[in-house]
Amino acid sequence: MASKQKKMTPQQKNYQTLQQKHELKRPVLKNCIKAFLVGGIICMIGQAVSYFYIYYFNFTEQSVGNPTVATMVFFSMLLTGFGVYDHIGQFAGAGSAVPVTGFGNSVISAAIEHRTEGFVLGVGGNMFKLAGSVILFGVFSAFVVALIKTLLVMWGVL
Repeated sequence: MASKQKKMTPQQKNYQTLQQKHELKRPVLKNCIKAFLVGGIICMIGQAVSYFYIYYFNFTEQSVGNPTVATMVFFSMLLTGFGVYDHIGQFAGAGSAVPVTGFGNSVISAAIEHRTEGFVLGVGGNMFKLAGSVILFGVFSAFVVALIKTLLVMWGVL
C-alpha cells in the first residue's frame, strides 16, 4: 500500500517544524482532573437532592430518580439562563456536559440563542436540535426494553 503522506517541499517541511514548535501543548491530565472533580460535585449535589426528596417528601430509593433528574435539569437550565453554567462548562469541559445537567444546558442554550426569531420558529424549532437525538434514542430504547420485557412476561420467563 502506498504511503499516505505525500512528499513535501523543503518550505513545507520548514513550516511543519515551525508549527510543531509553536503548537500549544494541551494539559490533558489537568483537564481530566477538573472534569472529574466538577462532574463529581454535580453528582454529589444530585445525591443531596435525592436525600432531600427522600427525607422531606417520603420518596423511596426506587422512586426518587425521576424528581431528582427533573430538579437537576431545572437547576442547569436556571444556571444557563443566568450565564453561570457556561463558565462551569468552560472550566470543567466534559465534567459538566456528561451528567444530565449537560442535557438541560444544551436545550436551554439553543432556546436562548434563537429567541429573537420568535417563540414558535425560533425557540420551539431550535430548542431540540441538540437534545432531540437524546430524546429520540431514549424513547426508542425504552420502547424496545419494554417490548422485550412484555414478551418475556407473556412467555413466562419472568
